[in-house]
Amino acid sequence: MTSYLTRRHFVGLGALQAAALLGLTRIGVGSASARDAAADHTPALVIGSGYGGAVAALRLGEAGIPTTVLEMGALWNRQGPDGRVFCPTTAPDHRSMWFRTRTEAPLATFLWLDVVNKDITPYPGVLDRVRFDAMSVYVGRGVGGGSLVNGGMAVTPDRDYFARVLPHADAAAMYDTYFPRARRTLGVNAIDPAWFESTEWYRFSRISRAHAARTGLATTFVPNVYDFDHMRREAEGTAPRSALAGEVIYGNNHGKRTLDRTYLAAALGTGNVTIETLHRARALRPLPGGGYVVTADRIDTTGRTVATREISCRRLFLAAGSLGTTELLLRARDTGTLPDLSEHIGSGWGPNGNVMTGRANHLWDTVGERQSTMPVLGIDDRANPDNPVFAEIAPLPTGLEHWISLYLAITRTPERGTLTYDAATDGVRLHWTPDQSRASTASAKRLFDRVNARNATVYRYDLFGGNRAFADDFTYHPLGGCVLGLATDAYGAVRGAPGVWVTDGALVPGSIGVNPFLTITALAERAMDRALAEQPS
Repeated sequence: MTSYLTRRHFVGLGALQAAALLGLTRIGVGSASARDAAADHTPALVIGSGYGGAVAALRLGEAGIPTTVLEMGALWNRQGPDGRVFCPTTAPDHRSMWFRTRTEAPLATFLWLDVVNKDITPYPGVLDRVRFDAMSVYVGRGVGGGSLVNGGMAVTPDRDYFARVLPHADAAAMYDTYFPRARRTLGVNAIDPAWFESTEWYRFSRISRAHAARTGLATTFVPNVYDFDHMRREAEGTAPRSALAGEVIYGNNHGKRTLDRTYLAAALGTGNVTIETLHRARALRPLPGGGYVVTADRIDTTGRTVATREISCRRLFLAAGSLGTTELLLRARDTGTLPDLSEHIGSGWGPNGNVMTGRANHLWDTVGERQSTMPVLGIDDRANPDNPVFAEIAPLPTGLEHWISLYLAITRTPERGTLTYDAATDGVRLHWTPDQSRASTASAKRLFDRVNARNATVYRYDLFGGNRAFADDFTYHPLGGCVLGLATDAYGAVRGAPGVWVTDGALVPGSIGVNPFLTITALAERAMDRALAEQPS
């Protein structure tokens, strides 16, 4: 990890640690931005600390612009009584989920038994499952957003597909400048192929690779933000285990280069950025003469609102995720505070074609009692003109041999949903039907029917509830709602709201064909270059 760390990272990491030790909800290094935040004014305000927000914070801070970041979740940097920041996946507690009384993991059952999810005490935990009628959306809650709870797969999309999905983003600049910059700043690295071939921890991937090869399907290694040198030391017993201790969906205690260790640490290290945690932004309105006021509720660890703040800014960067960013803009448009916003706000939403499935292997094809939680291999059939699919070979670390090969298939689907503002609940509704998921399920089924037929294997029906072989009713990759070039200009500036920018996954119209966080990061880098060029400090 030291290869990309700078002095700013170390200063920022120190600020994060100090805030954790003192139990603070405001994180900074005593700069002018902290004083501005206390006075409820900041020159630049960023909503959300996920990929898009982290990029915005760093580039604003580097430009010398005092900036406040509002984060709905908590700072995950303080050990609990068990000596861990995050709870174990196999023994979740209150730290696991956002104000729930029971966990809601993607796998609902095992051998049809309700043994996966556990009762917990409500708390602002690190993972949230936002439920709509026909689709659930997983999001990370905390400083670092989705980087805290994802599998770390930093996949670059196919250039041709990227250009088709996002025609307003210059592909040459993205692939020559912004994707490389994003990979470098995120600390992306790759597993050593020789170690991959020899270690027991990736036997599950090698078995799936063999089955794919027998079917005539290619697999590809995928870079990751997990530190693979650390992982090797985990296996050797010289470093504390995280990926090799089953940790992933409720956070990794070691090894993972989450945003609070990369972009956000460097942003804090500029001395110009302050992060305010446990703040839910819920409304925005323009100021006479320019600028905006954001209304935000500060909550405590019971979820109770303890204060409501109005924070003014000259520049506003929305990075609250596909759902959060779109909700803020829909509410502003439909309640009349920003009536000139585009009619396209809320359109172009999609789950990135996510479908999860599991296969039952033969007794001799053991996947291993020990499995790393960081996926590094995918079945890559994206070049198939009739059925392009990228299928992440996913782990299922239970500590016992279960003969299951698990996959998260990412399909290319033209299906799009719409988010609308619901005045009765003062929230958003997602208009997405089960029928819209069926094309993705059919695409995934066509791929894995081939694998099963060639290897004489079958699907598992005991994992997702309802005796289903495919789970197409949740997504880890929510995209769209403020699509680039429609609701915004070609860079992310919001039409009808001068000085407001979108820098998150809301810009991507529903599908990118692979895990999206690298694309979101690169698009945010591109947006910030333009935002700073157009509005110099």
